[in-house]
Amino acid sequence: MSLTLPLPGERPSGAAKPLGAGTTLPPCRWCPRLDPALRAVRSVARMDSGTGGDLVHALKYQGWTRAAVPMARRMARLDWPQDVREERAAIIPIPLSAARERERGYNQAALLGGRLAPFWRVPVWSDVLVRVRDTSSQVRLTPSERASNVAQAFVVPVQFQERLRGQHVVLVDDVITTAATVNAAVQALMRGGARIISCVTFGRAPDPGDRTAPDSDFTRN
Repeated sequence: MSLTLPLPGERPSGAAKPLGAGTTLPPCRWCPRLDPALRAVRSVARMDSGTGGDLVHALKYQGWTRAAVPMARRMARLDWPQDVREERAAIIPIPLSAARERERGYNQAALLGGRLAPFWRVPVWSDVLVRVRDTSSQVRLTPSERASNVAQAFVVPVQFQERLRGQHVVLVDDVITTAATVNAAVQALMRGGARIISCVTFGRAPDPGDRTAPDSDFTRN
């Protein structure tokens, strides 16, 4: 199953023109981090350049919930392989723990998913994936610590497994950093019966090699 991860949806100023036919792209540094069950992953903006990081921070930590509308509109404009466009049956937001959602007052992934759904004309299945244990904040954890922190943190309740069985669903979150949370969610959805899973986020954390990466890393499809 092919796996694609185009980097920013909006090319930074001064970026190279699209690559010509026959050009060989270097290996994607992000793909090895992702669970093999993921069909495609798309993100709008890098978190270390432009206003993308500011928007994510405002939505997530400053209560600026109205930011979800323009963010979802930009997420809706991302390009996808034809099979993803034709098969996606529902949006599934990455769930927060109950304690964190009470503290924040909302789940930013659910806000984005709810605003994105009308553009794609698919439902939001917010009850299909459940976080079954609280996890520490991922902000200051290393990649391996993040993976351990969210391991087995999600399940698909038995009563929703029939709805999920055989479906191609799209996970939604505000940002993908090391892919630990997304991978844990993917594994739970596969155990719950999903056939194919894709993922869309607004922000993407930079890879350590991004600053010296060739321009092709920012134009890959």
